Amino acid sequence: MIKNSDIKKIINESLNLKEPLNESLVAQQKTFNLATEFQSGATKKAHEGLYQNYLEAFNRISAELDTVDRSAASSNGSQYRSLKQDETYNMNAIYLHEYYFANVSDLASNINMDMLTYMRLSRDFGDFDKWQNDFIACCLSARCGWAITYYNIFTQTYMNTFVDLHSLQVPVGCIPVLVMDVWQHAYYRDYLSDVKTFTYAMMKEINWGVVEDRVKKAEKVGMLLKGGI
Repeated sequence: MIKNSDIKKIINESLNLKEPLNESLVAQQKTFNLATEFQSGATKKAHEGLYQNYLEAFNRISAELDTVDRSAASSNGSQYRSLKQDETYNMNAIYLHEYYFANVSDLASNINMDMLTYMRLSRDFGDFDKWQNDFIACCLSARCGWAITYYNIFTQTYMNTFVDLHSLQVPVGCIPVLVMDVWQHAYYRDYLSDVKTFTYAMMKEINWGVVEDRVKKAEKVGMLLKGGI
């Protein structure tokens, strides 16, 4: 088993850093069971490879941020600014992919009316079908990006949004509970430009057990933050 210290040593050596890498964050790859039949093996393999690329990029950027000259930071053309932008881009890419991989591919997908998720989405959108229609609209509205159902820590309600790329239009106080990848790489091999058919297919295999656990955790966080911001 590779430890964080081992990974940092490898990064130090590969980047030929003069100072030891001590402060950087290190993201480690997770394994997911993408059992869906709505995506080809080639799409799954390519998607997992892209996820790995984001991990490697984030770890490299994190290491470089350990030693970058902060005194030279500026709003135009500085290395520090560029690294911080890429840090957010790749970090969000990692976690959004992990959310997505974990909440799809349930071949026995089922949501019950007595589940907290069903009750909360019905409450905040008027009924469950209205939530679903709004979420699909977000999927279709994203350019290269994501659709997200999230818990808003300020309003204590669930909302839908879309995020372009990995880091544009990310709401403040957003705790994701359901994530759908609608970048072209997620569907183009199998559906060409038909993101609507892809979205409908993925909606049939949402892992509601995973979403339910996220909803419960989000509301615990919400209770801790209530009145404290």
